Amino acid sequence: MSGIATIRTDTRDAPITMLTAADAPTAKIIEESGIDVILVGDSLGNTLLGYDSTIPVTQDEMESHTAAVVRGTETVPVVADVPFLSYGADRAESVRNCGRFIKEAGADAVKLESGPHTVSLTDRLTDMGIPVMAHVGTRPQHARQAGGLGQTGGSESEADAIVSLAEAHEAAGAFAVVVEHVPDDVGRAVTEALSVPTIGIGAGPATDGQVLVLADVLGLSESVPPFAEQFGEVRREMRAAIEGYQDAVTRGDFPRE
Repeated sequence: MSGIATIRTDTRDAPITMLTAADAPTAKIIEESGIDVILVGDSLGNTLLGYDSTIPVTQDEMESHTAAVVRGTETVPVVADVPFLSYGADRAESVRNCGRFIKEAGADAVKLESGPHTVSLTDRLTDMGIPVMAHVGTRPQHARQAGGLGQTGGSESEADAIVSLAEAHEAAGAFAVVVEHVPDDVGRAVTEALSVPTIGIGAGPATDGQVLVLADVLGLSESVPPFAEQFGEVRREMRAAIEGYQDAVTRGDFPRE
């Protein structure tokens, strides 16, 4: 586990790289690969736990996976997604739940899917020593309200609201802002408006860094979002290895005497 101060903010030489992880062995590989930040994303609901969205993911599930990632790493900063309804309804409960990720799970920071209601919460959390990464643009926890996970920021009013929300969270103390699934010019506008780093996911090349869900990167997902890209074929390799084991047992080739 490392301190939040180790998150790289100077992007003149290279953009910030962030990937999701949900278990210790995977987190160790990501750290060894030189990724700058690990996000324990509530996307694990879709990619690992069998849910059809991030909404059912619980505080306890996120804490358990966050703690596993922390145990598997040594120096890379770990940021924990705060799941749906673990914050926002009650201020004291929100602060306690965010604090549990730091105190009990060992995370270096929390990430909040942001709205006007999280500005004052961000201010309160940072006052208490809980680093906050904000999240603007398309927000999966708001998919039901928004009518899906489509791109946001297409109109001038939407774009202005996204930029203003990002600025408000920077003013409240957020150390970085994730910008998800917006037009490239909106990703650029948010980045130019802020002094803290922006990390894009489907927000174009002008942000200060990029984040993707690991299952998409590895080729484990059955479907990949339009803004993601597969960099491997791990699903195919896993199936080949499993079928190889099955065939060896069936033929009597494994175990050998």
